[in-house]
Amino acid sequence: MKPRIAKIVQRRKRKLQKRLAKISQPAQPGPMLNPGAIEYDVAERDAGMVYGGIGAVHLLIKQLKLDEAINARLNIFKLYNPYTESDHVLNIALNILCNGDCLEDIERLRNDAVYLDAVGAERIPDPTTVGDFCRRFTSLHVEILQDIINAVRLKVWGQQKPDFFKEALIDADGTIAETTGECKEGMDLSYKGLWGYHPLLISLANTGEPLFLINRSGNSTSSKDASRYLDQAATLCRQGGFQKIRFRGDTDFSQTVYLDKWDSEGITFVFGIAAMPNLITIAETLPETAWKPLLRKPRYTVATAPRRKPANVKEQIVQERGYKNIRLQSEQVAEFDYRPVKCKQAYRMVVVRKNLSVEKGEAVLFDDIRYFFYITNDRKTLREEIVRHANDRCNQENLIAQLKNGVSAMRMPMDTLVSNWAYMVMATLAWNLKAWYALSLPVSGRWRDEHKRQKQQVLRMEFKKFRNVFILLPCQIVKTGRRLIYRLLGWNAHVGILFRAIDSFRRPLRC
Repeated sequence: MKPRIAKIVQRRKRKLQKRLAKISQPAQPGPMLNPGAIEYDVAERDAGMVYGGIGAVHLLIKQLKLDEAINARLNIFKLYNPYTESDHVLNIALNILCNGDCLEDIERLRNDAVYLDAVGAERIPDPTTVGDFCRRFTSLHVEILQDIINAVRLKVWGQQKPDFFKEALIDADGTIAETTGECKEGMDLSYKGLWGYHPLLISLANTGEPLFLINRSGNSTSSKDASRYLDQAATLCRQGGFQKIRFRGDTDFSQTVYLDKWDSEGITFVFGIAAMPNLITIAETLPETAWKPLLRKPRYTVATAPRRKPANVKEQIVQERGYKNIRLQSEQVAEFDYRPVKCKQAYRMVVVRKNLSVEKGEAVLFDDIRYFFYITNDRKTLREEIVRHANDRCNQENLIAQLKNGVSAMRMPMDTLVSNWAYMVMATLAWNLKAWYALSLPVSGRWRDEHKRQKQQVLRMEFKKFRNVFILLPCQIVKTGRRLIYRLLGWNAHVGILFRAIDSFRRPLRC
């Protein structure tokens, strides 16, 4: 960051902190929100926009040569008239970064002259043209686009420190993408009774990056095609330099026919497995000495003093109205060897026994015992840690929620399965750019610990917050000579991180 900019940032920070300090707030005779007489006017020469952070994203795209890679390999058009493939792909991703959540929102950017100047475009594709572009995709084109994005991802991973590559945690899960349309090819009735599609997500839990996103018919099983894309994800992570690979998934992904192959390739796996009658019988016949209490780590560490928990309103209503309630009393964990029918060798089966009481009002109806099974080839890790690994996979639900609601990648705006798949992958690129933005932040110097904390903070941010603090920055666009200047007109607490990111995006990548 330039010394002049650093001084401006610090000055604005001190000024705002002084304004927000409690001792500097005088007593107000009336309401605090009282702007007085308001008038509107239109500037004759000065022009600005609210997407001041989009220039940093463009620097990141140019540094990674993402646009060049798309144009070199994704051959959709025979002639450019006038847009290239990267124009369309990045147009969709940038629309989402600029507060858009559907194709129609592109029109507002297309009619914003300042935005067009900011991205260096005479014009950008309109929503109808974008829809036509998505419908030109075949399944092979979507696969190529995902390979291009993953090739660029390897460049970002290549800039990380050695401890980043200890182990790749690869999660797999499916989700229902509901649609109210009636003429969308490939849609079907899901097991939940909802019409729509059933996308499969393969993601890297270390960074929250979607590695592969596959659109499928609504009545597909969760595990359909999962083994194929898990293998591709493992290959990608090996190319990236990860030393170990671990697969995780719920009971739908414990595909026992593939376990021997993954074990022979040195891949560790932890999958939930259905509580089948034979497994329950084995668990019930284990001696009581085989069971140990399952001690779970606290959700957070108390920084000062523990606070009193608030009253559980939901629990009170359930008791007062006499609803059935299932309460957890205790948990124990045990393990045994088990060879699935489709496997040639036995694997470690970790089982959790939950002791439950079924209540109605304040009366206990009966006690219940339920078993949860996890199959793994990890023989060294403590059984409690195996359970924690399996439960941590549930964090992928948060990533799916971000792709659905924050990025709006699963709106399914097109009329065919493949065109919706193409849109989904291009929209998810907005989330990938956010992740690469965080991973590209430098960590060095005497502020190393603070920089590392900031890097993790940006990486774990929800998409809405990232957009609010790093993209939605009011600015002027000044075109002078060969330069395009983004002159920020506002300030927030993350502007310092923004300028550190910009400095990093201007440097060449390490080989």
